[in-house]
Amino acid sequence: MKKIGFVLVLSVFAFSCGSKKRIVTKKSKSKQKTEQVVVVPKTTPEVKELPKAVEIPENSKLSATEVYILKYNAIAMDEMRKSKIPASITLAQGILESGSGKGRLSVEANNHFGIKCHGWKGKKIYHDDDKSQECFRKYEHAFSSFEDHSAFLTTRGRYSKLFKLRSTDYKGWAKGLRAAGYATDRRYPQKLISLIERYQLDKYDDMVLNNVAVPNDTPKSDLSVSHKVVKGDTLYSLSKRYNTSVEEIKRLNSLTNNDLSLGQILIIKSK
Repeated sequence: MKKIGFVLVLSVFAFSCGSKKRIVTKKSKSKQKTEQVVVVPKTTPEVKELPKAVEIPENSKLSATEVYILKYNAIAMDEMRKSKIPASITLAQGILESGSGKGRLSVEANNHFGIKCHGWKGKKIYHDDDKSQECFRKYEHAFSSFEDHSAFLTTRGRYSKLFKLRSTDYKGWAKGLRAAGYATDRRYPQKLISLIERYQLDKYDDMVLNNVAVPNDTPKSDLSVSHKVVKGDTLYSLSKRYNTSVEEIKRLNSLTNNDLSLGQILIIKSK
């Protein structure tokens, strides 16, 4: 018995070494001797790191929609990698539903997609929509709205057909969302498609599929944007459009000549 007791104490001692655990001493009911009981402290919950905010220069001439795209393209691309929802669709929906980030739900509730409560356990906000004072979800941070948008589409059966479409089929996604009941507006698909094509949002789909990373921590004095080459684009026309120079575009993209290819993604800086 003494040998067993010695081994027990030795084992407890060895277990307590190498980690900081609180030791409590208590008396055994059967025998008048003390034994050590290891109390494992509660671990501190992991704190999720928030995405870095993009700094927009005060003298920027970008429109509200262009600023919105710059702020949230990286989040939309990250959600595409995780959930397979095209970044172009996520961005177009965010622009349309939030009024380019200027609508009440996005400003007061960080709700960029007009997602209603539907059993929501978190904070809420009431807003006139199809009916008066409907219940909408309220988030602490905008990126949480993007995550919930992905969860909303991936966990509801009526959207399952969308994930059978190609990631580049933004037209199919736009029409499928309306058919599945995401929006009551009959022109919802056309509005999404128009935004995607006007602002070339499908280039972000291409970036994800081609594993091209876009930094989302632009310095205040130097705003970065990207451009997907379409028919008629030249380095000269792009330099005029973005108020930069041909040589700067070539330097940023390591170009040795002025040749461009349709669908090519160019990094461009607008001062």
